[in-house]
Amino acid sequence: MSRNLLIAILLSILPIFELRGGIPFALGTKCPVLLTFAACTGANIVIIPLVFLFLDTVNKHLLKIAVYKKLFDALVDRARKKAHAGIEKYGYVGLALFVAVPLPLTGAYSGCLAAWFFDMERKRATLAIAVGVLIAGIAVTLVVVSGIEALQHIFTKQVQV
Repeated sequence: MSRNLLIAILLSILPIFELRGGIPFALGTKCPVLLTFAACTGANIVIIPLVFLFLDTVNKHLLKIAVYKKLFDALVDRARKKAHAGIEKYGYVGLALFVAVPLPLTGAYSGCLAAWFFDMERKRATLAIAVGVLIAGIAVTLVVVSGIEALQHIFTKQVQV
């Protein structure tokens, strides 16, 4: 496995970057498209049960620390506000769609926070979040590949002129 793909996988499991950082990085460094999609999407899906485990165990102890509690409450509030309408109206499908939208702070971590806050059943929430990650992975991959091909086409045309 290449160094760049490993970096992309690490980006894909970080809360701020997730797929929106990992896939563009890997494809920008010429990693194979299907391998990039599978590795980054798989890594992002693997973190889902780990985030739930953290929320159910370690988080309870960390909430006793004032600074942590303040930051955590802000993150939960942001996730709740963003996901509330979709989850209330569409349930698990709304959760999947919330995660699927490849925008900042709408990935697996926010999906887990929202599902945890709304006390959604874990197996179904995990599946919904995984489906959302899969859809986001497809969308990000398609956008990045299309963008790279468009730029190559533009630069190739300019060189030929």
